[in-house]
Amino acid sequence: MLGFVAGCLLGWLAPTLAVKTEFLRDIFLNLIKALIAPLIFSSIVAGIAGGGSARTVGRLGLKALIYFEVATTLALVVGLLVVNVVRPGAGVVIQQAAAAAGALPATHPPTLAETLVHAFPSSVVASMAAGDVLPIVVFAVIFGLGVVAAGERGAPVASLCASVASVMFKFTDLIMRFAPVGVGAAIAVTVGRQGTGMLGHLAILVGTLYAALLIFVAILLGVAGIVLKLPIRAFWKAVKAPFTLAFATASSEAAMPNAIESMIELGVPPRIAGFVIPTGYSFNLDGSTLYLAIASVFVAQAAETSGAAHFGLGQQVLLMLTLMITSKGVAAVPRASLVILIAALHSFGLPAEGVAVILGVDALMDMARTSVNVLGNCLASVVVAKWEGEFPGKVAPPAA
Repeated sequence: MLGFVAGCLLGWLAPTLAVKTEFLRDIFLNLIKALIAPLIFSSIVAGIAGGGSARTVGRLGLKALIYFEVATTLALVVGLLVVNVVRPGAGVVIQQAAAAAGALPATHPPTLAETLVHAFPSSVVASMAAGDVLPIVVFAVIFGLGVVAAGERGAPVASLCASVASVMFKFTDLIMRFAPVGVGAAIAVTVGRQGTGMLGHLAILVGTLYAALLIFVAILLGVAGIVLKLPIRAFWKAVKAPFTLAFATASSEAAMPNAIESMIELGVPPRIAGFVIPTGYSFNLDGSTLYLAIASVFVAQAAETSGAAHFGLGQQVLLMLTLMITSKGVAAVPRASLVILIAALHSFGLPAEGVAVILGVDALMDMARTSVNVLGNCLASVVVAKWEGEFPGKVAPPAA
């Protein structure tokens, strides 16, 4: 926040000097781009090899995964609807947007067949060098399934990928120490070129996210209350503490022990709460999915204002599906959504400079999306327990 405020002041009071700090923003973006390929590949392979498949986790895992995908799809739909109605990126000018749009020329947007062929790389090394995330994801998924099929012989590979993922998470932490400088430079350049009116667009972006998250939570709890007869008041009372903790710290990990304990007290069997909630931290990022939908379309709208080709609904849906896959397994990393977002935008020819602008208010958005992630995973444990016929468990008997 200090970097954001300092950048705003610099861009307002000394716009000529502010524009000259652009190289600091570019260094920050380049550092993030450098970790994209190893982070995505290792985290996906480690997640699959470590028991992410339904065959490994059995019936309970299958039910959890089905719910996870339904919930994240709902988050995706809500995010896309709200951002396309509000259009917070309209009127925002992003430098280099037109050049970046060359990957998606207006005269010939990629067809579905071309996109599918492109997703299966002839050389994953070339895809990694180019930062093309979709082929990396497809290769990592197939590779991870191969590791699982290899059994004991694949165990060292799974362990290596898990170690690489841990190292890349630490790499991300180190880069994020440079974030205040990157944020300050990014917003300084933007305000220096466009004036203080840009801050109004960022305020609308934050408001759009919060409104979309409220709509999503209302729909999710409403459906759970009607279809599953979920006691909404009792659930909210139980989830309030981990939800508040996640909002205040912007850390899902910090809230996990409290979340598991609270759901067990609500009546979810310990074996279900202890399995579903940690698994959801990798596979059920409702808040992050919704955030990625809004942030990516915000950048696409800004790119269009800057002269890039129109980013249609079909391309938006394909981008969302890519983001849903690549975001698995990185919930424990602060600002990991930023890394995933830049990777996907690069693959679809959208300017990463837009993400540098968003980063200025990312802390405010991170608090909201993290707390919704925690709420969604707590609800997932209740839904699976209901599905198993084991809820309520320890809930006090109803009054006579």
